[in-house]
Amino acid sequence: MIRLIVAIALALAAALAPGQAGAQTPGHAGAQTPGHPGARFSFAVIGDTPYHSGEEWLFADMLKDIDQEDLAFVVHVGDFKNGSSPCSDELFAKRLQQFQSVRHPFIYVPGDNEWTDCHRSGADPLERLAKLREMFYPDDDSLGARKLKLERQSADPRFAEYRENVRWSIGPALFIGLNIPGSNNNLGRTPEMDAEYARRSAANAAWLAQGFDLAKKNGLAAVFIAIQADPFFERASRRPANVADGYAAFREELLAHTLAFGKPVILIHGDTHRYRVDQPLVDPAAQKPVENFTRIESFGSPWVDWIRVSVDPADQKLLAIKTGKEINPAR
Repeated sequence: MIRLIVAIALALAAALAPGQAGAQTPGHAGAQTPGHPGARFSFAVIGDTPYHSGEEWLFADMLKDIDQEDLAFVVHVGDFKNGSSPCSDELFAKRLQQFQSVRHPFIYVPGDNEWTDCHRSGADPLERLAKLREMFYPDDDSLGARKLKLERQSADPRFAEYRENVRWSIGPALFIGLNIPGSNNNLGRTPEMDAEYARRSAANAAWLAQGFDLAKKNGLAAVFIAIQADPFFERASRRPANVADGYAAFREELLAHTLAFGKPVILIHGDTHRYRVDQPLVDPAAQKPVENFTRIESFGSPWVDWIRVSVDPADQKLLAIKTGKEINPAR
């Protein structure tokens, strides 16, 4: 872990050359800089929680711990319920209230358990996705008590329905949120869901490409991408043999953008409930891991914990990662 963080730090140090550390997008609606463009900032990552009634109090306590920290924002990478429980308006409202109660800006990326898998409890996945968009993405502000202005892909008439796809920047970093859920990205269950997958994948590809173009244009030093699904870099995703890989296109796009960007790219996701920080993206041409790419996976049920990611352009280490239990061992 230490060696990996050092490698990330060296990559960030190279990216933060003079004249780049404070780059910002002029007039960028998502820009929020604590202090000044080169100021240190930290953010929290949570996901795949809470799943069961026994985790509710742990989740509430974790949010209280997060509220005690000095953070730029919190991102929940989806799955705020388990895959078999009802996808009810009442549960959605409860989670929305919890997210809104956090004192920091709160960004929520939808997971498969909140819409894709709602057919398991008798609900219509597309109707549930529409309800998520209505409740959790009503305007251009983040959730949370303190708001962060976000850019939404829905501002583009071609992608008006994709309110959940967001973008914002802090200091030298650009953050991109995409609706890429588990359960094979909603591909391979019914023709209707396959059509939804195709439309959303086109929107995701456009938003990802636009984000990297923006980062290059404005000399930003790093791109962070938040999704729910594990895109299965190391092995094929769990799916029937006759069903196409719902993450293949995203992996190809991510590889191409990461190589072309040449600066740190950090993918944050949940889904497999396994906290890890590694470098699983492989360049097939070079037959080795892409050095400027890092994956951070959140904790997930039954482990209820959070990750603090800190970026400090003035520090030689630049990037530091700690878990909630490391920050507060008594919890």
